[in-house]
Amino acid sequence: MERAREHDGEHGDAGQRPPGSGPDLELLVHGVGGTTPEEMLGDPRTVRVSGDETAAVHRREADADADAERPPGDRGRGPVPEAYVWCNLTSGNAARALWLLLLPFMVVNLAHWMRPTATGRPRTVRLYGLIVRLVGLTLTVLLVAAACEVALDLGAWQCAGTRACAERHSWLGFLSPEASDRGWWSEPGRRLALASLVPTALTGLLWYLSHRTWSAYESQQPISRPDEPDEEPHRTALGSPGFWYGRRLVARLRAAHTAAGLLTVAAALATAAARYDSRHGSVELEVLGRLLCATLLAGGLVVVGVVCRRGRTENRLDRTLDRALVRRLPAGALTLLAVSAVYAGWSRPGWRSADRLPGDTTFGALALAQGVLVIVLGVVAHVLHRTHPDTRTAMRGLAGPAVAMLACALGGVMSGGVAQRVADWLDGTRHIMAGPPVLLTWQASTIPPLLLVLLVVVGRLARRTAVLRRAGTAAVELAHQGEPEDEARTRRIAGTRAMAALTDRAPFVVAVMSAATLLLGALALVGAFAGHDTPEGAARGSHVFVRGAAETAQALGSWLIGIGFLLFVTWGRRAYKDASARRTIGILWDVGTFWPRAAHPFAPPCYAERAVPDLSWRMATWTEATGGRLVLSGHSQGSVLAAAAAWQLEPSVRRKVALLTYGSPLERLYGRWFPACFGPAALSSLHREVACWRNLYRLTDPIGGPIRLPGDCGPQVDRAPLGDPLAYGRTAEHPLPAPILGHGDYQADPAFAEERERLLNRLRPGLPAPRPAGPGTEARSTGQGSSGKSSG
Repeated sequence: MERAREHDGEHGDAGQRPPGSGPDLELLVHGVGGTTPEEMLGDPRTVRVSGDETAAVHRREADADADAERPPGDRGRGPVPEAYVWCNLTSGNAARALWLLLLPFMVVNLAHWMRPTATGRPRTVRLYGLIVRLVGLTLTVLLVAAACEVALDLGAWQCAGTRACAERHSWLGFLSPEASDRGWWSEPGRRLALASLVPTALTGLLWYLSHRTWSAYESQQPISRPDEPDEEPHRTALGSPGFWYGRRLVARLRAAHTAAGLLTVAAALATAAARYDSRHGSVELEVLGRLLCATLLAGGLVVVGVVCRRGRTENRLDRTLDRALVRRLPAGALTLLAVSAVYAGWSRPGWRSADRLPGDTTFGALALAQGVLVIVLGVVAHVLHRTHPDTRTAMRGLAGPAVAMLACALGGVMSGGVAQRVADWLDGTRHIMAGPPVLLTWQASTIPPLLLVLLVVVGRLARRTAVLRRAGTAAVELAHQGEPEDEARTRRIAGTRAMAALTDRAPFVVAVMSAATLLLGALALVGAFAGHDTPEGAARGSHVFVRGAAETAQALGSWLIGIGFLLFVTWGRRAYKDASARRTIGILWDVGTFWPRAAHPFAPPCYAERAVPDLSWRMATWTEATGGRLVLSGHSQGSVLAAAAAWQLEPSVRRKVALLTYGSPLERLYGRWFPACFGPAALSSLHREVACWRNLYRLTDPIGGPIRLPGDCGPQVDRAPLGDPLAYGRTAEHPLPAPILGHGDYQADPAFAEERERLLNRLRPGLPAPRPAGPGTEARSTGQGSSGKSSG
């Protein structure tokens, strides 16, 4: 980097140069899955010119010297390529395997950003965000409650209180009244207090992961810009100065969720002891128990109040921190937990553990609260969508509520899976324990019918794919008339196109599965509380078909949830040890953690809060220092980062940057699922504000697609679909069969270099910008680049 600065000094004051008189630069941003700078730059010898081991800008070694920044006259070799490599933000560290634990939190955070586009309804928009934050809070309580169920109820209360179970697990002997001869730790309250260390440690781990990533991600400050009005029409929030700086909100939410987790553990201890004291305890302990439970309830209301406060401040850089709140709220909750542990551990000689702790009430209240919140969220989303309807918006604006429902289901499956597996491990097949709460068994029993619904959906998609494949076969044959027929290759091209089109059916899948999840969850809740028995027990005496279906669903659900839990643990363990497996999981984080943590502080961190400032700083400083022309070139998820970084530039800098996107999900995925930030108005504003923009895509690409700007803007941005494969049969340029490229290797198509050169020419001062070729011309151009055989 110092060499680049020396080069800038040799050419005098860059500010004196007219725009476009400096060198040319192509800033490459890779997509999901990650890559290496050597692959991006096509050279085994690369150097890092800026950044660190986590994310950095690289150049070829030959381009790192001062003379690598070529004068305008040296156009023969094209622009200087730079590669921004950010894959280590999501898959570089082995500790990122622990992020699998945070999967439900990540999904509910996505629901926050799926808000429909709305204008003139700021209170409704804030209500939408508030409801999603409350759903996120219930997920934290659910996860900690599951840990309490495992450690306190199944381990300390049931197994340690049952002689046969304690004898099978000798490490619980000191907690067993019979095995320890009524030792000090054998009293139920003291067993519970000791076991509470497990959910407390889990809460501490969540706090640590959030705080550690908060220091590394949310604390990256973007370019300082003037404050903006609260609402500016036809602008996306991604261009606001404080959008990628959520330090204050995440710190506040982290304190609230940590306190909620600690209060959940304290409530599990206090309510168990208070329940005994209300029947058999002394008056003093009974009064103390009531006061403690009331204090815990008040603490919970304080946590809810903190979560309900206005969320993000995006129109300015909010550098303040609520230090008193961030420190005192978790400290107060920890103090109440310590008091609850002392209260529960107080000597009660007549207290015996029997049956199970009242977990059904806790899990039932959480399930009911989540269902009500999701339904209310759906009503709010519908109201917002009606203010600005868009036919391209996924699920007519209900994508956020549907995804929130799936997040709750995922949290329930993880919680139930852990409880069921631990119960089976402790009890085996002897049935000497009461087992987990009945509601968890009912929820596990809904998994088989849910899988049947999924099977029906998959069958329908398979049928639609077959229809599209047959139609596509005729289209491919028509496009390649006059060439030697190759039925297998034609079917393969048509099949790849049909499979790529399945992406557009994702809203249908999510809608059906979320609706089925809500319905089955409601049935499980009613069944658990109507008979207070498992599905198998509730079906006794009924018709043989009903009884058989209940028994099958319960047995199969328990087996499936156990297998799922084991696969989850195995996957996480492999990811911790194996870098390649960690990169595979990193693809999930690439898509799911692009957005800031606005709904849940324990979600995996937002890598864009590091990547977007990196890119915007690089573009701003380079254009100011050199006065050169810059093409921002983004592939796949990299195109989303490129667009976000362009929005963060000053308008004067943004007009010096050309945007080249390829294999881009900007409209196909982000525009449909996140319309408030990537809707037609937002993408149209980006087209107007950058110097020029071109987008490349293929019909065989399952991720990338056209930008679909309204009116005459569409052809100005979208090139006609590129031919794939580059050649249908064998040609002089392609003597071997050309592969179907799909989502990758866009640079292999001659259209890529052509569009890049066109963008550079449009940035050159004093020359008229060439008009984009019409769709027919583009198709012919692509075909010529592919020896006339790539229009298919």
